[in-house]
Amino acid sequence: MANHKSSLKRIRQDKKKAEHNHYYAKTMRNAVRKLRAMTNKEEAAALYPKVQKMLDKLAKNNIIHKNKAANLKSSLCNHIAQLG
Repeated sequence: MANHKSSLKRIRQDKKKAEHNHYYAKTMRNAVRKLRAMTNKEEAAALYPKVQKMLDKLAKNNIIHKNKAANLKSSLCNHIAQLG
């Protein structure tokens, strides 16, 4: 257990930040899952810019890695292109 006042504060801050990051990462995963489940090309194409914006923001804030965001955007784009 931490002995210093500053380390106790750091533990509190880290816990709060982890909870914050988890919320946004989970929201992103749900949005990606929802987009992948779509079968209508027009609906998926309409939702894609919102998901793309979300991924870019999370990558900018280091909640997810920038390459992960790029890979997800690419795979979602391919998914939309394959819809009929």
